[in-house]
Order: sequence, then structure tokens, then C-alpha cells
Amino acid sequence: MATLSEAFTAHPVRLHHPHLLDFSSLRELPDSHAWPELRDHPCSAGGCGGDPDAHGDPIPVIDLHDPDVLPSLARACETWGVFQITGHGVPAGILDRFESQCHRLFSLPAERKLRALRQPDGISGYGLARISSFFSKLMWSEGFTIVGSPAEHARKLWPLDHEQFCEVVEEYNREMKQLAGRLMTLMLASLGFCADDVSWHRPGGDGFREASSVLQLNSYPACPDPDRAMGLAAHTDSSLLTILYQNRTSGLQVMRPARGGGGGGRWVTVPPVRGALVVNVGDLFQVMSNGRWPSVVHRAVVNRTQHRLSAAYIYGPPSHAEVAPMRGLLGPGGEGTPLYRRVTWPEYLGIKAKHFDKALASIKVAASAAAGGGGSQP
Repeated sequence: MATLSEAFTAHPVRLHHPHLLDFSSLRELPDSHAWPELRDHPCSAGGCGGDPDAHGDPIPVIDLHDPDVLPSLARACETWGVFQITGHGVPAGILDRFESQCHRLFSLPAERKLRALRQPDGISGYGLARISSFFSKLMWSEGFTIVGSPAEHARKLWPLDHEQFCEVVEEYNREMKQLAGRLMTLMLASLGFCADDVSWHRPGGDGFREASSVLQLNSYPACPDPDRAMGLAAHTDSSLLTILYQNRTSGLQVMRPARGGGGGGRWVTVPPVRGALVVNVGDLFQVMSNGRWPSVVHRAVVNRTQHRLSAAYIYGPPSHAEVAPMRGLLGPGGEGTPLYRRVTWPEYLGIKAKHFDKALASIKVAASAAAGGGGSQP
């Protein structure tokens, strides 16, 4: 059975360093990065607003210590697919040290960063967004992907001084893993289940210790023509959930679907809240929730004056675990049968690499097959 790393490398993004720009040297937007179809970009003046959506609803901010946290989580996941959390227990000092090391990384000269270039058959290292191959234009961003220890690539960036970067990243990863397990427990409880209902949960202090994760660091430099540039194109995450740390510059936007299930929708900015972390539902939690919780479509836009950093902790099940709708859970339209077939994360990553935004639809169970089956345990 394929591992998580094998699933990523089986469908490599074959983009090499000529596509990577030295953003600091550019005074105008190159044609390779110009997206002429953009019509709804609100950030050109130097920052996005934090307005609520068209119906006046703000993106939820949830205190994990709130006695009403479970209904708040359920409501946020069902109506938005994204929320911000406070009371998460991650010390501010760790977030500050981590952000400082991200700045240190992306402030390196371009030729130094290219020493840690992600290989065509690799997953870790410096490079373009993996979704770049699905778009005709390139994105105004650069990234650094970490799976497991960052030491191999950090040594290439700082041959004599990589220990501090590694220590801070590993500290951050430990905090995120613990928080992700806590969120899994709370989110399952808000659906009416306990952690023990998940086949890969193990009793003990870290019941989801077998979970898989990828840490994606993102840099969005200030852009000379932000109305025609895209930091990260619209997509959903292939994970169970993603925990995002964004610095104090706006840029993350989520698609708020039109009410009543009609067509269209509106991009809504997720405003940075000091000390808060952003959590979004991924494709695999949409499967687990039997379609009740949407995997949120999101993107990153850029601005003219400010450099934005973000870090996505992408959290999923162990590579061997099959994910399926929770047993007996009704779908969004009251359906009592599973809407999706069983799938492992590596298998789903392969599907996503081929079908991109049609990946979830490709694992839907036909109505006749669904009617004949019961619920499943992921």
C-alpha cells in the first residue's frame, strides 16, 4: 500500500527553477504571472478588508474553552467549512519564533533557496505550489514543504547554522499535532461521535498519534500589479483538516456559496485575528461527515505593499487507514446512506492529482449502490 510520500511523488509537479522568480528584483508583473480573468480582487490598495459575507455573517471565531464549543463547531463546519480558533493552547512565543524562522527562510537570496529546490520526484523542499500544473498562469508565491524532519533541506540553506530553524519547526509541528488531535476529538463530538468511533484512534494521551501531516510554508511577496496576480489559486485541501497560521497581513479568502444551494457565490476574506489560528474542513472530512461539512474552496490573493506569510499544517489519517462516512450519519439532504466510497489518503491524493476539483465527485457512490449499503466506520 502506498505511503503518503509515495502518493505525492507518484504524481510529481514537473516544474523546474526557470519558473521560480526572484520576486524582489521585479518592478512589473511578467506575462507568465498575469491572470487577466480576475474580476473580484479587493486587495490592490495594500490589504484586504475583513467584511462579513453578503448576508452579514462573519467568519466564526471560536474559543475552544467555550462551554458551547461543540454546537459552535458544528454550525461553523456546516455553514462555512472554515473558522478561526482562540484558546487553542499554542503559546504566543512559539508562534512568534516560528514566524521569525519563516521570514529568515524566505528572505534568503534566490540562489540560496534554489539549493533546497524540491526535486521532480520529491515532496519536501523549496518550490512552486503543487497545484500549479492545473493552471495556465503561474502564482505570485513561493513555498517550502516539510514532511518529517526539515534537516536535509535546512542544511542546504544554512550549512553551518541550520539547527535553530529545525528546532523551531519541530517544536511547531509538535504543537500542531497535539492541537489537530484535539480538534479531531471536538469535531467528531460535534457530529455525535467519539474518537473511539474512528478505527485508527488509539486510547492514550495522543490517540491520533498515527496521523499523517505535511507542513507547507508559503510566502506571498508584495506585487507590482496585484489586480492581475494570484497568490494561490482556488482549491480545496485533500486533508481531514488544515490548521493555518497567517501573519498580520490579509490575503486568505474563502468561497461563501450562495444561500439556497443556487449557483454563484462570493469571496470572503478571513481577517487575521491576533493569536488565532484558521481551521478549514478538508475533502476527507467532507467524506467522513457524509457531505454535511463542505470542504471549503479557498485562495490567497496578494497586495501592492505588504509581504504575507502563512503556514498550513495539513492533517490526515495514517496512510493505511480507509476513510468513509461515519456509520449512520445523515447526509446534507437527509440521506441515510453513504455518499462516498472508502478511500485511503494516498489513494485520494492520486485521484486529486488527476481530477483536481472533480476528485470528490469521482468517489461518490451511485444512488443505487448507496441505497444497498449501510454506514461505514472510517
